[in-house]
Amino acid sequence: MSAADGPGGPWEPGGPKVRVVVADDDALLRAGVSLVLETDDRIEVVGQAADGLAAVALCRTLLPDVVLMDVRMPGVDGVEATRRIVAAGLPTRVLVLTTFHHDDYVWGALRAGAAGFLLKRASAERLVDAVHTLAAGESVLDPAVTRDLVAQVVGSGGGRPPPEPEDTRLAQLTAREREVLRLAAEGRSNQEIAALLVLAESTVKTHMKRILAKIDARDRAQAVAISYRGGLMPHRGPADGF
Repeated sequence: MSAADGPGGPWEPGGPKVRVVVADDDALLRAGVSLVLETDDRIEVVGQAADGLAAVALCRTLLPDVVLMDVRMPGVDGVEATRRIVAAGLPTRVLVLTTFHHDDYVWGALRAGAAGFLLKRASAERLVDAVHTLAAGESVLDPAVTRDLVAQVVGSGGGRPPPEPEDTRLAQLTAREREVLRLAAEGRSNQEIAALLVLAESTVKTHMKRILAKIDARDRAQAVAISYRGGLMPHRGPADGF
């Protein structure tokens, strides 16, 4: 995608921009992220929040397309803020920003309804692309964070609840669809899944659409959460390559 293109095709100067709120208790980081995003002519940062309560209030008032949400904030943290935004039925999609692969809050944010998560050290290009991806209705799952979730949530446990009995919705999936979902839950992109399964990328996208419909998931991130909770992921840990 070129700098002049949006998720739906070429973007014309003066066209609608992706409206973003940045929520982080670090004022320097908020300012830095905002500056990075606004280097893209297609993005407008409409508000900044220093805690989860302020982030929810801004999302209710401004109805941004995307909120970049730090998970570790004083008072109302990013997990609870995400839960409130999703429960309110707001059009805003939540992109969780985390410092560490193994941040315990990420799993909570995913279950609360976050549409994606990304490491704070991601490149400027990756951050801008992630905002556009969420605004287009898709999800962003940082592979490093996702694989750590697989290892800790499904593997040795790490103090987290064990998987629940397999969700009955997962039983509707074909063997191929289960394979695609497992790889997606490991943080694989559609392109990587296509290469691993020797399929066309368009075929993988079709499988993902069918998976979302069958398990009643709003997006890829929720599908991953369902696969974790429902026992679809094999019991592997860091020693198995994650």
